[in-house]
Amino acid sequence: MPRFLSPRWGRALCALLLAALTAVCAGPGTAGATEAATGRIPSVGTAWDQPGPYEVTVDIEAVHTFYHPKDMGQRGELHPVVIWGNGTGAVPGIYSSLLRHWASHGIIVAAANTPTSNFALSMRAGIDVLEHRNADSSSPYYRKVDLEHIASAGHSQGGAAAVNAALDPRVDTAVPIQPGPLTDPDLMDEPVFYLAGERDHIVWPALVKALYRDSSHVPAVYGEVRGAGHLSSIGDGGDFRAPTTAWLRFWLMGDENARGMFFGPGCAYCTDTSLWSGWDRNGGALQIPGPTA
Repeated sequence: MPRFLSPRWGRALCALLLAALTAVCAGPGTAGATEAATGRIPSVGTAWDQPGPYEVTVDIEAVHTFYHPKDMGQRGELHPVVIWGNGTGAVPGIYSSLLRHWASHGIIVAAANTPTSNFALSMRAGIDVLEHRNADSSSPYYRKVDLEHIASAGHSQGGAAAVNAALDPRVDTAVPIQPGPLTDPDLMDEPVFYLAGERDHIVWPALVKALYRDSSHVPAVYGEVRGAGHLSSIGDGGDFRAPTTAWLRFWLMGDENARGMFFGPGCAYCTDTSLWSGWDRNGGALQIPGPTA
């Protein structure tokens, strides 16, 4: 059995395939009713760069800053989690618009406040906090956190931390944005989406590509954003915002609209040369099926 078929992400992929079959069997005109009946996070079509359906609240605490839907669980849905790592010397506020964007799509973001995130200790602690609050009947998070669907993400030093955090068995996928070198992809076993910037002179694309190539044991995708420098992903995420949102919606929510952006022979991002100056998918990613319809 290929090494990338770890039990946790294998179960996640089976669940995604089941969701796809359910959507096909339901037929047209039933999506809204299905979401209401099952408590699913609403679809946004393919508008990945546009705000999602949720109003966002931000809670700044001592160790973490939490970005989350204001009315969590209003449809009976559970909200997946992203743990976030900042770049060197940065704080979550530098990335606030991007993290708010993800939260507007139904995600709870636990951003570590530390400016030195490389070892991912504070990032992983964010999961511990949410586990506690999800079990606390006095907490607004009570029974509203989807602890079965967790991603690690970060920029620069925090990008390396996103890979390091994925050593935690509770993490299902990683999104390293322009990641630093102090990490070892050989130790992780989750699907990973590496993002580089074509004009990044701090973390050169070749360094990110090397991490991607060292991830042959897991499904991995490499995207190099055309014209992007090292700071292009701060603020609202720039051209990194849409693809990261699509990746998170697929792996954390089973959003079938996002599948075709990355997987299958007709993957939309594979031919989007206006967005990407470089794009690649490894053998593990090529084995993930494309859209079913």
